[in-house]
Amino acid sequence: MHLRPPAARLLAAGGALALATVLSSCGFNYATDRVYTPAEGTNDRSTDVDVLGAVIVSGQDGSGTFIATFSNNLQDKSSSVDSLEGAGDDTLEVDEFEPIELQPGDMVNLADEGGIVVRGDFGPGDFVHVLLTFGDGESIEMDVPATPPCDEYVGLDDSAEGSSEPYDCEIGEPVGEHAEH
Repeated sequence: MHLRPPAARLLAAGGALALATVLSSCGFNYATDRVYTPAEGTNDRSTDVDVLGAVIVSGQDGSGTFIATFSNNLQDKSSSVDSLEGAGDDTLEVDEFEPIELQPGDMVNLADEGGIVVRGDFGPGDFVHVLLTFGDGESIEMDVPATPPCDEYVGLDDSAEGSSEPYDCEIGEPVGEHAEH
């Protein structure tokens, strides 16, 4: 009677176990390990100041209000958002604003503090390429969506300029064969 399995069978079982652990894993950079924020705005986390949920709330063509949350990741040093301007082919006229001061580890939400009025060739549904510059000289470029002042964005567009037709947030009746259901 054999008390020990043959070496070949033992080697095959060990190899199968090793192969099973490799093949059963998903690899690296799991989707569940990545930051995901289900929101309409754009996020950038590449500098000491995170820019979160950036949108331009635009109730009409030609103007809108830049809204975002700025979060200072530095726990021992203040920071600031000093300028906003158009980037690439997008030209923006930006109302003058005081630098947005961020204490260490602090955040500022422009929806609460008042946004920055911008004017340019955009309207609801467009993306605007912007450049943000911080107090330490770092800057980032972002594609920011221009969203209508509906739902959670009601009352956030302070620009009230541009085309004479304000954006209508009402959803129309469905058309076509599905309208009867």
